[in-house]
Amino acid sequence: MTDEEVKLKIKDLNEHIVCYLCAGYFIDATTITECLHTFCKSCIVKYLQTSKYCPMCNIKIHETQPLLNLKLDRVMQDIVYKLVPGLQESEDKRIKEFYQSRGLERVIQSSGDDTVPDATGLPYTSFDHSKAHFYRYDEQVSLCLERQSSLSSSGRDKNKLTLQ
Repeated sequence: MTDEEVKLKIKDLNEHIVCYLCAGYFIDATTITECLHTFCKSCIVKYLQTSKYCPMCNIKIHETQPLLNLKLDRVMQDIVYKLVPGLQESEDKRIKEFYQSRGLERVIQSSGDDTVPDATGLPYTSFDHSKAHFYRYDEQVSLCLERQSSLSSSGRDKNKLTLQ
């Protein structure tokens, strides 16, 4: 395998990181568990006030409570923030201005794991990103390749790569 660098334009990735409902980049990316389509949290919650079906594929999300089949997608949101320069800072500024203009106190959580449900029942995910790392501590995939140089007691050739 070569160490060839691949460059992509952000517009080539837009179809994967733009909300179908508002045509903006995902903010609080939320995925429907039935079909795995992703939208902005506020967009899909508002849409589901009048519908029980996915706006993209028209699959029924839930007969009576479609909000139960929504899941915040932190991985997708992390990807969007990494791909779109300045989006995270812009969103944090917009939220700060919203609270200030209404004279409200913004509660900032210390980490993304201390989630508190909001009025929709979904965890409120806004926290201070300025001190956050741009990688996740809880990696979802771990891969270990080891080369063993001698025959095992079972007679197998341990000179092959093994996946654990």
